Amino acid sequence: MKKRNKNMTSFAEHLDSQYGKRGTKTRERYEEEFEAFKLGVMLQELRKEQGLTQEQLAEKCGTTKTYISRIENNASDIRLSTLMRIIREGLGGHLTLNVNV
Repeated sequence: MKKRNKNMTSFAEHLDSQYGKRGTKTRERYEEEFEAFKLGVMLQELRKEQGLTQEQLAEKCGTTKTYISRIENNASDIRLSTLMRIIREGLGGHLTLNVNV
């Protein structure tokens, strides 16, 4: 068994100290923003894998390059219907959601 350095903290401990425990307002806001960030990164990676520019993706799914950019850079909330359209029409995929309670 590996000994733990007393000066080191786990990422979970770091989050608890910086944003509070799960369920607190500050921590839940952090978690929501992190999920939005992950979504933007995922869309950007999928777009690039398919060799599409933001403008090409926007044209395929009926939105604007600016909107795609805002999603990828975590500067915009996205409606579920829009996300589904981007994935289906723009990227040729299918959206599956999981809910953790």
